Amino acid sequence: MTVSRLPSSDLAGLSPQALSLPPAGRGQAIGLFGGSFDPPHAGHLLVAETARRRLSLDAVWWLVTPGNPLKRRGTAATLAERHASVLALAGGPGTRVTSFEAAQGLRYTAETLAYLRARRPDLDFVWIMGADSLASFHRWRDFRSIAQAMPIAVVDRPGSTFAVLSAPAAQALSRFRLPERRARALPGLTPPVFTVLHGPRSATSSTALRKSRMMRPSIAS
Repeated sequence: MTVSRLPSSDLAGLSPQALSLPPAGRGQAIGLFGGSFDPPHAGHLLVAETARRRLSLDAVWWLVTPGNPLKRRGTAATLAERHASVLALAGGPGTRVTSFEAAQGLRYTAETLAYLRARRPDLDFVWIMGADSLASFHRWRDFRSIAQAMPIAVVDRPGSTFAVLSAPAAQALSRFRLPERRARALPGLTPPVFTVLHGPRSATSSTALRKSRMMRPSIAS
């Protein structure tokens, strides 16, 4: 049984399925793509789909988080609203959407990955992130334990290509970088190991979309 450590209001509007781990067969390669997704957009979809195709993943799990500790609170849509938006954007084959972290009281990525490895040791997980997230990766709690937990796929994003080489975390992990030409082998490798994937890119950002949403004039009745 799922036991929530969050107020019930935070889970309002979410089904038991949305708060559970997605199904997966033993030995499958699963990409994990986490974020607040406020809102989700084409750039997110490109990151997830680039990783799914290039790494031959059986599925990508979009982990809709309760909130990002490194981002300011106050403008976020509810968890249920963000979950529904991700489903609308990325609900196709090879995609699973889950908000299980909220039900389990998991706030940090390191906690989530430890939980998943303990619950599903039979799966080959890969953590997926955009290159823009790599720039602040060294500020994530226990970022080194994240790198030790599972292979990482960094997908290039507009304006962030240089971060792949210059980011503190990239420099700290540089000796574990897998050449892109060998990226398909990533899911079965023992961490720490990461690779950088290049492909179609979108400059859309959640920050810009939120600002546009907040500045949109209301229509008087």
